[in-house]
Amino acid sequence: MTLLTIDGVWKRYGDHDVLKGVDLTVDSHEVVCLIGASGSGKSTLLRCVNLLETVDDGAITLDGVELTDVRADPDDVRKRIGIVFQAYNLFPHMTVLDNITLAPRKVHGVGRAQAEEQARELLTRFGLESKARDYPDRLSGGQQQRVAIIRAIATQPRLLLLDEVTSALDPTLVNEVLGVIRELKASGMTMILATHEMGFARDIADTVCFLADGVLLERGHPDQIFGAPKHPRTREFLSRT
Repeated sequence: MTLLTIDGVWKRYGDHDVLKGVDLTVDSHEVVCLIGASGSGKSTLLRCVNLLETVDDGAITLDGVELTDVRADPDDVRKRIGIVFQAYNLFPHMTVLDNITLAPRKVHGVGRAQAEEQARELLTRFGLESKARDYPDRLSGGQQQRVAIIRAIATQPRLLLLDEVTSALDPTLVNEVLGVIRELKASGMTMILATHEMGFARDIADTVCFLADGVLLERGHPDQIFGAPKHPRTREFLSRT
């Protein structure tokens, strides 16, 4: 069943077209990895899906509702979509538990006791139960990013967007975060990931999309994209990674 449809999406900054007519469908429980060089449009596409950027042309539809309709409420859209950036963006003055429970309580109206119970369950699930009362500056980079992911899924989003979530991490901490994403895939979470981790993309993705200069040039199964890419730009990119 199709969850998300991106239809002919364009995004411009001044005279520069960052996205050029991108078409993409994402099914429920599917994991889509966006690959491509820096500046290819991966992050911009994710930000457009979450309405952090305004689409100049085209449409984005989630669960049959057009998000890009001028009448759509961005805050309502973001209730159904979680997003995690390469910078952890945790609130430094709040404990881990308070970071995770803030959106469920303030945006979704969940009571404090229920929100904290759900947060503790998630922290236990991802091996961070002892960090609930710590502040972010007491955590490693990998732990902070895991908390950021937990915060994003605490609201039970229909779709999770992950934007280069390992890029700011020391290589020794990358596997901590990748392990969380693997677990989310196993649980059926629908995800779109922009990533430079080619091995991980091949391992976790149901579909891999290669972007270059704002154009989605090739889409396919990981074995096809990484084993026998059809577009010369895809072959050239993968030969350098």
